[in-house]
Amino acid sequence: MPPDPLVSIITPSYNQGPFIRATIESVLAQNYPRLEYIIMDGGSTDETAAIVRDYASRLTWISEKDRGQSHAINKGFQMARGEIVSWLNSDDIILAGAVQTAVQALRDHPNAGAIYGEGYCLDRDGIVTRRFASTEPFNLWKLVYLSDYILQQTVYFRRSVFDEIGWLDEDLHYTMDWDLLIRIGRRRPIEYIPEYLGSIREYPEAKSFAGGAPRIREIRELLRKHTGLRYPPGYIVYALHDYCRIWCAAIERRMPALLAKKLQAPLSLACGYGIDKAARSQGWYPDGWAGPTVKLMVSPPGDQPIILEGEIPAGLEQELTIEVDRLPSSKVLLKPGSFRHAIIVPEAIR
Repeated sequence: MPPDPLVSIITPSYNQGPFIRATIESVLAQNYPRLEYIIMDGGSTDETAAIVRDYASRLTWISEKDRGQSHAINKGFQMARGEIVSWLNSDDIILAGAVQTAVQALRDHPNAGAIYGEGYCLDRDGIVTRRFASTEPFNLWKLVYLSDYILQQTVYFRRSVFDEIGWLDEDLHYTMDWDLLIRIGRRRPIEYIPEYLGSIREYPEAKSFAGGAPRIREIRELLRKHTGLRYPPGYIVYALHDYCRIWCAAIERRMPALLAKKLQAPLSLACGYGIDKAARSQGWYPDGWAGPTVKLMVSPPGDQPIILEGEIPAGLEQELTIEVDRLPSSKVLLKPGSFRHAIIVPEAIR
């Protein structure tokens, strides 16, 4: 990667005149020296065009009919010249220094397909109301089965990753970022950095809040595709949240234990090819504890063994039976204390 790789940011836009000036200025105020900014407008009929003209010499503006947000983003990505790309919706903002921070993170993690960070929630007037509470270090199992905890406004992609996985699915209108992150995560590392990079604007008309039943149906179909389950855990949680806002809070707090059938057991695990690539605490429990049946998801290891590390509390022992892609691999009796076990992946599924 050259010292200053070109970074391209795409903003899909349609009739977001009240917000787009703040979005544009958050991008153009970045302190990064090589930045390409493209606005893909769907033919806005409000004040958007007049606002964008104020910045015409510093960005690329294209206004034409499109087939929706995903199509607009794809068109922008395909036009973009940057080695690093991102998209920023026309009612959201990125924070000062975000691009420089993202570039450095991708330098620090040369195998990563994408990076993401922390973010804030804004009200209609752009006032910070809270931290985006869902963000946490990367957990592929949780992303695939349970929730999209990654704030899209903080994500930066290595442009080459699209050559491996393809573009956004243009049939998706609410979950295209979730789907894209799952597809990347199955092929390449995605790195979390504990820095605040962007903000999402929350208000009743925003697409994520006004999606209703169509959004929930799309979540269901997305998770069915990626998990093979008829009723993925994430679909149940999101449906409860959207359909039962008044009474679901207590149920959601109990949902992990209910769906896991109280499977928590005294075994703490990490899994990967090295400690820096470990898949830690995947599943319901963020504190490192695992259940009697644990599913860990890691990228294809090639001919490297998978290293399973963990700790058994004093006074206990546990038999561990290991299957890889549903094929029996090994069985080991774990004594109290730390353990490290190498799993050889069958050649047929490498």
